[in-house]
Amino acid sequence: MKMKNDGLKKITTIVALIGLIDAVYLTIEKITQNRAMCLPGLGDCWTVSNSQYSQVFGIPVSALGIVTYLIILLLLFIENRYTARKEIILQITLGITLSGIIYSIYLTYLEIAVIKAVCPFCVISAIAMSILFVCAILRLIKNQSEFKTQLEGKNG
Repeated sequence: MKMKNDGLKKITTIVALIGLIDAVYLTIEKITQNRAMCLPGLGDCWTVSNSQYSQVFGIPVSALGIVTYLIILLLLFIENRYTARKEIILQITLGITLSGIIYSIYLTYLEIAVIKAVCPFCVISAIAMSILFVCAILRLIKNQSEFKTQLEGKNG
C-alpha cells in the first residue's frame, strides 16, 4: 500500500513542476510583453494576459501561481523530514490546492464569460491545480487509512 501513496506523491511532484514551469512561462510573457510567447493559433493568451484580471494589486496572477506551486513543492519536500507532522502538512496541501482550484474556476469563468478569450497556458494551470487537488484528497485519505492500520496493529 505504501507504493500507492508514493505513486501519488510522484504524480503530485510532477504535476506541481509542470504547473511551476507554466506559471514561470506566463510570468515571463507578462513581464516582457513578448506576444510571440503566446503562440499564435493556440487560443488567445495575449488578450487574457493583458486583461485587467491578469493582475492582483499589480502582481501578475501567474507570479502568484509560482508562489503556490513552490509552496506545494516545499511541502512535499519537508513531508518526509517531519513525519510526525505529515497529517498537518497534507491538510495544508489540501487547503492550498482547494484555494487554487476555486481561484482557477473563477479565472476560467472570467476568461469565458467576461474576457471572451481562453489562454491555453491558463488552462494547463487549471488542469494542474485540479490534479493536485485530487491527489491531495487521495493522499490525505491514504495517510489516515495507514495511520488507522498502524493503531489497530498496536492495539491488536
